[in-house]
Amino acid sequence: MVDIDKDLAFAPATELKELIANREVSPVEITQIYLDRIDSLDHQLNSYLTVTYDIALESAKKAEKAVIDGEKLGPLHGVPISIKDLQMTKGVKTTGGSFAYKDRVPDADCAVVERVLAAGAIMLGKTNTPEFGLLGANENKLGEPCRNPWNIERTSGGSSGGAAASVVAGLTSLATGGDGGGSIRIPASFSGTYGIKPTQGRVSSFTGVNTPAAVNYTSQQGPLTRTVRDSALMLQVLAGFDPRDPGSLNSSVPNFIEAVEKGVSGFRVGWTPDFGYTPVDSEVAEITEEAVKAFLELGCTVDQSTLKLETPFDPWLSIFTTSAFVSNGHLLDDPTDPLTWYGKWAIENGSEVTATEYVKALGMRGRMINQFLDEFKKFDVLISPTMPTTAFSTDLYPQKIGGHDPYPNPEWGFVPFTHPINTIGFTAASIPCGFDSEGMPVGLHIVGRYGDEETVLAVSAAFESIRPWIQHRPVVS
Repeated sequence: MVDIDKDLAFAPATELKELIANREVSPVEITQIYLDRIDSLDHQLNSYLTVTYDIALESAKKAEKAVIDGEKLGPLHGVPISIKDLQMTKGVKTTGGSFAYKDRVPDADCAVVERVLAAGAIMLGKTNTPEFGLLGANENKLGEPCRNPWNIERTSGGSSGGAAASVVAGLTSLATGGDGGGSIRIPASFSGTYGIKPTQGRVSSFTGVNTPAAVNYTSQQGPLTRTVRDSALMLQVLAGFDPRDPGSLNSSVPNFIEAVEKGVSGFRVGWTPDFGYTPVDSEVAEITEEAVKAFLELGCTVDQSTLKLETPFDPWLSIFTTSAFVSNGHLLDDPTDPLTWYGKWAIENGSEVTATEYVKALGMRGRMINQFLDEFKKFDVLISPTMPTTAFSTDLYPQKIGGHDPYPNPEWGFVPFTHPINTIGFTAASIPCGFDSEGMPVGLHIVGRYGDEETVLAVSAAFESIRPWIQHRPVVS
């Protein structure tokens, strides 16, 4: 028996927007479908921290009227979306995943929210995230951890874990995420969906609060979606210069939607199973190495990369945690002790980074940029596993990876492929490429040059065309 509501819930956003524009599906109808699914399924996942029922339905009614009245429609008109709870929403609770802000209601939207709402999207609610995005899993002091739709005993990944879970379980059409050390790509890999981290500065990180300008080398906003084309559509909406963000790219925005239609025959693919330094679980290594052979079918060349990183975690940690201290260092003195163990660890680490250590970290960053630039003289994209493991238990971090101790510890050592790309500011995506023997998704990491999301999207779409994923539905769906 055909379940029309379920089919609509899992339809690509690109198709959904056309159905809405052609009056075949009402924005109210699809919004209600998602709200009903959240009510019936999300108690198993905890992907949402706040569900904006009234706001969503009121917005959907206005979107429906605009269609009926023949008004000009935005690129996301009537399409439901979830918003990561690190992103400020005017009049809607925004916790940042922290107990310290459990009741915060901002007075303004951040730039990402401004753009998706201006494009006509319908906000369903705010998705679960670890405190201030400071962990690659999804736990906080606000309640139960966010769980994986394929196995609710496993983590969804973080920090955009609620975003990924909401997409994968069919609890939204699109999701906003952010990536400071892998926070889009980690949950995309663990939960089995597509996510792209744009080039640093491609999407505004303006928070909605006018604060003194502070450097941001690592954290970038971006989409998590059911298909590559959905991400291209959403990135087209999100991208663009914003003078309120001192790190915003002041350059023209490429045509990401056209990029997914480009052929990739003749592209040069560089394959690295380990970035020259990190252990990987054997099953993940086998699945990703087999997946990369798909590019031979697409007419690409595939050759081994000689990239060899050395202690790339160190500069990233200094840069990333210093930013955490600048933003939230005042909470170390809060007598109510609102911080999680990892939030306190990261912020305290940032407080101890000296100016000398920070400058040295930037020097190491410069060396890493040149290492990757050397690889991109030989290759159009660099491909690796996204993660060295599949999703692990919500209460037990990997104690061994490929038979080795995770560096520097189990809580931070499972993200060796993602944080180097944040350090250098390049673009990268994770695309599903298979399942392990326990039925958990595996992601393929596609890294592109600085400013070259077009190639990453083209390569991703080509892979998706011969290794489709959208037909797979998780246990919680």
